[in-house]
Amino acid sequence: MKEKPENAIDVLVLLDVGGLQDEEKMQKFLKRKSFKEVEGEKHVYTSFSTTTLVTTKAFILEIFKEALQMVEFEDANLVFLLNETPYPPYYYDKQTGFFEEIPQTSQEEK
Repeated sequence: MKEKPENAIDVLVLLDVGGLQDEEKMQKFLKRKSFKEVEGEKHVYTSFSTTTLVTTKAFILEIFKEALQMVEFEDANLVFLLNETPYPPYYYDKQTGFFEEIPQTSQEEK
């Protein structure tokens, strides 16, 4: 991974994926997109961004969508932090092929 610029946003992504097939293929793709797996943590990735928070959020959702579309899996959830600020969790909707934000009411019921 490149050296982090001084004004860059720290990115931490946690992917909860069930029934994953061909994990190595997904890992290689994410690495090419500058997401480094956190040592000792399964499906936890770090990176940094020099763009805006909105652009970074869109990039994360797009890259992880592409990564999942390359492999077989049962279900997937994603949560990320930008500069240690947590963003709402997402689930991967296999019907639409996109990550969808988990509604607040669903989170509160758990």
